[in-house]
Amino acid sequence: MEEAGGGTAVRIDMHLHTALSFDCRSRPDAVLARARAAGLDRICVTDHDEIQAALELKDRHPDRVIVGEEVKTREKVDVIGLYLREWIPGGTPARRACEEIHEQGGLVYVPHPFAGGKGGRGALLPEIEDLVDIVEGWNARLHDPRLNEQAQAWARARGLPMGAGSDAHSLREVGRGWVEVPAFQDEPAAFLDALRRATIHGVTSSRFVHVTSTLAKLMP
Repeated sequence: MEEAGGGTAVRIDMHLHTALSFDCRSRPDAVLARARAAGLDRICVTDHDEIQAALELKDRHPDRVIVGEEVKTREKVDVIGLYLREWIPGGTPARRACEEIHEQGGLVYVPHPFAGGKGGRGALLPEIEDLVDIVEGWNARLHDPRLNEQAQAWARARGLPMGAGSDAHSLREVGRGWVEVPAFQDEPAAFLDALRRATIHGVTSSRFVHVTSTLAKLMP
């Protein structure tokens, strides 16, 4: 893989989970292996309110992993931090979580912003709009295409770059949503710039994947 300017395209699934998430049973190494098999160059590991698996994978595979966390904010709406160095506790108020991401030098990535529940149907966006760096324009677990379309329209209206991810909670989902970007140096500003030239790709997952997540919550 070449650095920015070398002309090599990079494929990244920007939103997925490992067994450190409460609703996923996928071992971190197995997730990375599945990503490679799916033709991905990098993954953003974004466990729910956890960062340890991402840090450990990054330490062992620095060119393959971007450290992230999907924070369940006090408002019960999810916010993702990318390029994190330190854990942000679940239950942190949304605006404060975004500020903490920036204090770490990271990027604020808003996942599934118009989904019900975890996305708040867009209600939180006005409060954090000035802090958002990236909007998830494609989430493979959203079965109503209008929800991804709304996210894309909101991002375009504000000139914000878009990401895409599988939101995988099982190995077979990895790679069902991804971006292709020009090669870039592995640091936040360069990644953000690359996303401004991204193309989004994705296939909607089966509704059965939600059964998998529910079963994972019930397993010891």
